[in-house]
Amino acid sequence: MTSAEDFDRWYADRAASPLADDLVRRTLGLPPGLESTSLLGGQGLDEVVPALRLAQGRVLLDLACGRGGYGLEIARRTGCRLVGVDFSAVAVKQARQRSDGGDFRVGTLTATGLSAGSVDAVLIVDSVQFAESKPDALRECLRVLRPGGRLVITCWQAAEPGDERVWRRIRELDLARQLPEAGFTDVEVVDRPQWREREKRMWEEALATDAPGDPAMVSMQTEARSVLAGFDQKRRVLATATKPR
Repeated sequence: MTSAEDFDRWYADRAASPLADDLVRRTLGLPPGLESTSLLGGQGLDEVVPALRLAQGRVLLDLACGRGGYGLEIARRTGCRLVGVDFSAVAVKQARQRSDGGDFRVGTLTATGLSAGSVDAVLIVDSVQFAESKPDALRECLRVLRPGGRLVITCWQAAEPGDERVWRRIRELDLARQLPEAGFTDVEVVDRPQWREREKRMWEEALATDAPGDPAMVSMQTEARSVLAGFDQKRRVLATATKPR
């Protein structure tokens, strides 16, 4: 899936499938009630929160926010103000229905619609690969951040650079190079293999679940077969960076 229309259908199916949400929440170790649309687990979330360096009243942009689950949980933990942007109107509508204070709007990774220097931190969970131009997406993050603001990205990169078996949009990611080129400093890109163990467990359990009439589960099982077939071709990455003052 790459288009907003693809994801509109995916989110509509997911909203009608408590089975899929329960499976993801349980296997990834997520807090109760968090509606995930990515693969960041509870352990990863516990690392992301301090990396953002947020405090009461600061502004977090959850970019490619989906249903807003991660951003809402981070706002609950830190007291920050939340802005969520996603290109799926269905996801934004679902996020607004669940939100008790977040500002959710339609936008893209390269055109958020936010003013320059308007947020203190940007989070992109497992979605930066969907930007057709990764440099443009990173420059948009830099633009909307205030000086000293933080960018945190979770994603996958090819285990072997240039591996043609890896999907092009992931193969294009090289954040250790691309973040400094976009103007960021204090760049760290670290592997998180322990997160992958949770992911693998989730995909395996999805395949073992009997739910033939559940479109969300059927979609998850199709993706599971593809992911597991090339599981060792990708590595899990946590990237952090700062906008210069």
